[in-house]
Amino acid sequence: MADTAEILQELDSIENELKAVGLQISDLQERQKELNASKDRLQKKLKQCTKDAGPSKKLDLQSFTKQDFPWSKKVQKALGMFKLSAFRPLQLETINITMSGRDVFLIMPTGGGKSLCYQLPAGCSEGFTLVIAPLISLMEDQLMSLEKLGISAATINASSSKEHVKSVQNAMLDKTSDMKLLYVTPEKIAKSKMFMSKLEKAYHAGRLTRIAVDEVHCCSQWGHDFRPDYKVLGILKRQFPSVPLIGLTATATNSVLKDCEEILCLKDTITLSASFNRPNLYYEVRLKPSSTEDFTEDIVKLINKRYKDQSGIIYCFSQKDSEYVSVNLQKMGIKAKPYHANMEATEKSSVHKEWTENKLQVVVATVAFGMGIDKPNVRFVIHHTMSKSMENYYQESGRAGRDDRNADCILYCGFVDIFKVSSMVVMENVGQQKLYQMVSYCQDATRCRRVLIAKHFDEVWDTKHCNKMCDQCRHNPSSESVDVADHCRDLLQILQQAQQMDEKLTPLKTIDSWMGKGAAKHRVLCVPPSSLPRLEMEMVIAHLLVQQYLRQDFSFTPYATISYIKLGPKADLLKNEKHKIMMQMKKFTSVDPVKSSMDSKTQSAHASTQGGGGGGGEQEKMMYCH
Repeated sequence: MADTAEILQELDSIENELKAVGLQISDLQERQKELNASKDRLQKKLKQCTKDAGPSKKLDLQSFTKQDFPWSKKVQKALGMFKLSAFRPLQLETINITMSGRDVFLIMPTGGGKSLCYQLPAGCSEGFTLVIAPLISLMEDQLMSLEKLGISAATINASSSKEHVKSVQNAMLDKTSDMKLLYVTPEKIAKSKMFMSKLEKAYHAGRLTRIAVDEVHCCSQWGHDFRPDYKVLGILKRQFPSVPLIGLTATATNSVLKDCEEILCLKDTITLSASFNRPNLYYEVRLKPSSTEDFTEDIVKLINKRYKDQSGIIYCFSQKDSEYVSVNLQKMGIKAKPYHANMEATEKSSVHKEWTENKLQVVVATVAFGMGIDKPNVRFVIHHTMSKSMENYYQESGRAGRDDRNADCILYCGFVDIFKVSSMVVMENVGQQKLYQMVSYCQDATRCRRVLIAKHFDEVWDTKHCNKMCDQCRHNPSSESVDVADHCRDLLQILQQAQQMDEKLTPLKTIDSWMGKGAAKHRVLCVPPSSLPRLEMEMVIAHLLVQQYLRQDFSFTPYATISYIKLGPKADLLKNEKHKIMMQMKKFTSVDPVKSSMDSKTQSAHASTQGGGGGGGEQEKMMYCH
């Protein structure tokens, strides 16, 4: 009998090891897919440098940097009209490509100057450029800027009056009209037969010169901001085949771009891609105070001391949050107002205008505000709650520092926020996966933030080029690897017992049970209360979710989506007592938002550029991060 028990135990051990090997193979296969995608992207770029541009000519991207095209003098003159003295990287190439009638995708960082790549050609061309954009705030922002430059532009949206719509539609067909740009949402293309009829007449009259699809990644359901109405935009190239199309985005992987190309019915598209890096932006992640009052006080101190009289945005998870935070800021003397989708159009426009004219210091907004906002002097973007994906975070934080002066991007990370956001993205194809990438970014407290962003966007980045413009590089944290497998085994026992009782544990109930608190029936006798501080317990659970030892389960009610913690696909690996789960542990300092550990030289630079701050601190704690 003893031999049988030993054999069964050894078999069980082998089974567990086979599972571990299987998971490692799965991870390697996933990495293989990523490498193949990067390989395809590079081969595509190489192909674009050599493929035919005509019957006997080879396409040479360098040729598009020249300034001897028939339109070059007009373009140079128009550059001055935009109050610019020189082009930023890839702007001239993109303008020359679209002016030559070719279809082009441009991937450029937020704040890199994408809008100029269709606005300037519109000013140099006969007829008008149709711009499809996802948000009213984006259109209003660009219309305000164009009006100041003396360029005629218009928009048609749901709040437009019948008289305004009629006037714009007449301008679409009038050869004497000076309208150069017409902004619409994708819904207008998808749902208005009248508009499509006018567009078709404009095309046959030679008035439709160019189509610009802003935030083109929204076409793909694999993109981070998929919008169903973007999928119908393929009708434009089918109906107006001779009109060149320019697709623009700050964030798109190779697979997303390929999907967009098919959806938009494009062939032989030239793709130009700039580096993700914005050297003037300082990236920082902070632990979110659990108390709302403490959190508000933290932000108020930050604004009053580091950003006094300077413009900024605070991004919130929900409309309720944006209203609550703005009211609290107002009570503490900060000129702040909310901005979200449920506000009246006139009220949103008013807030937008006040902020643009510096009459309002802070816009407290949901993601309904921001894409394409071109206010140059935004000195800070604070995330009240983590974004739902790295793409979203990169884009939202990119609202800062568009004047190329230093600006701060500060993200507050809280345990509860993981589950708030996961409940929002649960219906999305890759929502959970993208959220966990964001959690990994927040929890990684040792590597350069730019390295992490670069890796996400398939770009290689050397830490030394960060120039201490992120919290990790500035403070150079030290760390050590810690095995948290025993903590995980305790959690598994708690969750297994709950499962046997047909009970579901929310994240907070799971922590209570682990601490030996909460309902007695949720505690496990053989699991002693954890000796870890609550903050570290939360970080361990977040790490185990990302690493798939735990998983989230959801329950839908008429009023809410509830998140529960359950055993993950890797849970069985813990049956092997030798199995380890490593996390990085480092000493970190509680950051005083108004103090800085920069040396005097950096402080002086910070004062002169009014941005690029960093935290210092006093009280040492221990922090887990993977």
